[in-house]
Amino acid sequence: MDSKLTTAEVPAPSRNPCWPQRRREALAILAIGGPLIIHNLALMGMQFTDTLMAGRLGAGTLAAVAVGANVWSPVFLFLLGILMALSPTAAHLHGAGRHREIGRYVRQMAWLSLLLAALGWLALWHAAAFLRAIHIEPPIIPTAAAYLRAMAWGLPGVCLYQVLRFTSEAIAHTKPMLVIAVGALVVNAILDYVLMYGKLGMPALGAVGTGYASAISMWCMFLMLFVYVRRRGIYKSFEIFSHFEWPDRRVHGELLWLGLPIAISIFMEVTLFSGVGLMMGTLGTDIVAAHQIALNFCSIAFMIPMSLGFAISVRVGQALGRGDPRGARQAGVTGIALCAGFEVFSALSMLLFPRWIVGVYTRDPRVIPIAVGLLYMGAIFQLSDGLQASAAGALRGYKDTRTPMLITIVAYWLVGFPLAWLFGIPLHLGPQMIWAGFIAGLSVAAVFLLLRFLRFSRVAVCNSA
Repeated sequence: MDSKLTTAEVPAPSRNPCWPQRRREALAILAIGGPLIIHNLALMGMQFTDTLMAGRLGAGTLAAVAVGANVWSPVFLFLLGILMALSPTAAHLHGAGRHREIGRYVRQMAWLSLLLAALGWLALWHAAAFLRAIHIEPPIIPTAAAYLRAMAWGLPGVCLYQVLRFTSEAIAHTKPMLVIAVGALVVNAILDYVLMYGKLGMPALGAVGTGYASAISMWCMFLMLFVYVRRRGIYKSFEIFSHFEWPDRRVHGELLWLGLPIAISIFMEVTLFSGVGLMMGTLGTDIVAAHQIALNFCSIAFMIPMSLGFAISVRVGQALGRGDPRGARQAGVTGIALCAGFEVFSALSMLLFPRWIVGVYTRDPRVIPIAVGLLYMGAIFQLSDGLQASAAGALRGYKDTRTPMLITIVAYWLVGFPLAWLFGIPLHLGPQMIWAGFIAGLSVAAVFLLLRFLRFSRVAVCNSA
């Protein structure tokens, strides 16, 4: 047999030999992050449904749900940040093939999640004192506090759900969360209707009803994922349910050391946006409405880089676990580029179709031009927001959380908030310049987190050579 290749059979040299690897990496990140995008949008849909149904019961009910949601979000997101420590930890172990150790960390994080849920429950149960301290309108406080007490019963369920969710994410198995979140959205909508309006023989509970609906939905999410994890063979090697295990302070300390900086970083960002919202509240009703419209659309757009950030963290962690720092760096670079591409598309939609976007929310001729102006500003910060979310995800994959925490504190509260306050309050430059302030904060965070990742990943590659 003639072993010589003909000219037609000789493969043409590739112009970019790294392209196939980057393409595979991008597809892997999308396979993990795609279901998480829908998962997170479904969770936002639950909040939207609560708000929509509360609005039909009057301004008082809507205000109580809105105030309660603004208290719930920072409490829950702080707890979520700590629980996120499980994802890179389990991803490293999975990449290294140390599957049984994953089960141990899951059991210990379950204990920790119950402790965190108890602390969060206490904070929500006694939220009325906080609402009085920040001078919420007295008629709103009793209903908002009752709504938060109802929501508090769902905290143990949603925290345990996050433990199993981050375990599943760590092994790049995210499709179950998509199905569960969509199912929970349907369950929440039905329970809202029954409990808020008093259907099927139930008493009409109003705002408190939506709190109980959300709490029940949270427990349903946990139970569905629990049953799935128990039954599917993909989790068998972890031996999560093989035996009972008492809390281990050493493991809890390790998880808190990794998770607390993530929680603080998230809290810094959430409170930045809350602070900007409060500043907008001093400028009039139309400006507040326009700010809420623009911020809501930007928040929906942010679901893409946020979800891809989780996927990047998993891919980076798995690569490091199997001793492949070059693969980890490539996963981070590819994921960050992917997020940047999505955010450019998002920014273009805001620049080209702002009136159409605002028209979905309102027909008020006084609100529309203000909201359009804020969407133009939102287009500017899309790239910064995507870069900081994806770079932070990549750094989580390296278990590098303390320096990113310091970066976010400086960027958001020593740059972003002071500039927003200066432009909006003493200088009276209007709502767009308030947004310019926190855009500056997001941009500083994006630049320094990106530089941190590039340097950190390069050093890891050099050390392995």
